[in-house]
Amino acid sequence: MKTLLHICCAPCSIACIDTLRQEGIEPVGFWYNPNIHPFTEYKMRKNTLVEYAKSIDLKLEIENEYGLRRFIEGVYPNFDNRCTFCYTLRFEETARYAAEHGFDQFTSTLFVSPYQNHALMREAAERAAEKYGVQYLHRDFSPRFREGQDRARELGLYMQKYCGCIFSEEDRYKKKPKKKKPEVDALQTAEKLV
Repeated sequence: MKTLLHICCAPCSIACIDTLRQEGIEPVGFWYNPNIHPFTEYKMRKNTLVEYAKSIDLKLEIENEYGLRRFIEGVYPNFDNRCTFCYTLRFEETARYAAEHGFDQFTSTLFVSPYQNHALMREAAERAAEKYGVQYLHRDFSPRFREGQDRARELGLYMQKYCGCIFSEEDRYKKKPKKKKPEVDALQTAEKLV
């Protein structure tokens, strides 16, 4: 079966490609990530993937160039729903491309990340598969996440610090309030009661 593998970045692809190849599946990589911001981040991730794909003899399809406007237009004004829109946008494009180019099924490297909402992604992928008449190949690659990240470091691949969207970049710079130690909270509560 011809399998299209949506790829968010080279480091996340390592364990996914290895897993599929171990199963006897030779995927074709697919780059479609209009959520990534800024443009320099987009280019760095894309260029890193192109080089990595060459080094492991992975066929790679690149569908678009920088598409931030489409992403922002889709999430405005309901920014809290951005992940749902992002998964839907990327999986629908992957399923459409798969159907139009003779692929039987698709999956995504997003399923390697323990930081993504797997249930929400699976739902979006299954809807996209049904809409375009291709199969969604579900794989939870996350047990191999650390292994893939360690390998990416060994290879000297560019390693990003956020999912790619402007909102996750904002989140990583927000200062989170430090949690109080439980004994301090209990003591303060007890003092208020006295």
